[in-house]
Amino acid sequence: MGTVIEGRGMAELAALLADGTRAGICLALLDDRAWTAGELARRAGVAPSTASDHLTRLVRGGLLVEERQGRHRYLRLAGPSVAQLIEDLAGHVPAQPAPAGSLRAASASAALAYARTCYDHLAGRLGVLLYDALVADGRLDRTSGLALTPDGWAWAAELGVPVDVLRTARRPVVRDCLDWTERRPHLAGSLGAALCRRFAELGWTTPGTGRAVRLTPTGRSALAATLAIQEDALAPTPPALSTSGRA
Repeated sequence: MGTVIEGRGMAELAALLADGTRAGICLALLDDRAWTAGELARRAGVAPSTASDHLTRLVRGGLLVEERQGRHRYLRLAGPSVAQLIEDLAGHVPAQPAPAGSLRAASASAALAYARTCYDHLAGRLGVLLYDALVADGRLDRTSGLALTPDGWAWAAELGVPVDVLRTARRPVVRDCLDWTERRPHLAGSLGAALCRRFAELGWTTPGTGRAVRLTPTGRSALAATLAIQEDALAPTPPALSTSGRA
């Protein structure tokens, strides 16, 4: 009987995301910001009343939380586990050809694929490169589940990450998160979030448009040095334009 009840609960959760508007709202909120209902309605391309109905369902289903300040209703994802679920689901969606667009649209898409925030940690090609470099250097160990090695702890401390806080956090220190553009894991968990913040504090990264993140020239040199990789590996991929859609 318990299996039936659990299955019903899973079906109800899946139904929440089985609507394109609600799924799009959740993807927009992966930037770890609180959005107003009006902003989310415009982003989803629906009337405010329609968005309000969808948002109410998402809040009741536990995927979003809301805060009210005066007349405004602010919404955000309910937490890192929800963000992980949304990103994982996006990573399993088959790649779809997109209609041809302008150079501006292609540039925005390329910037998002290169580096972006996934809730509170780095994603995109930059996030995957970070993950791969830490594994290659022995700072992350995947022998029996992902773990930060002693060399990894020392590296994080030298970088200025508050490792004592990470050791006592309830959240996992390191965690795989399937990247929906690269289709390989990037680094999540409390370390992934701390590195994202630290890179910004050091001026290695700056916010781009939406969820996109830009790697500064200083950051490119410094990150290449600390990860022991070539600077060329951190170069962004130029936007690709096509008259018949992109692969």
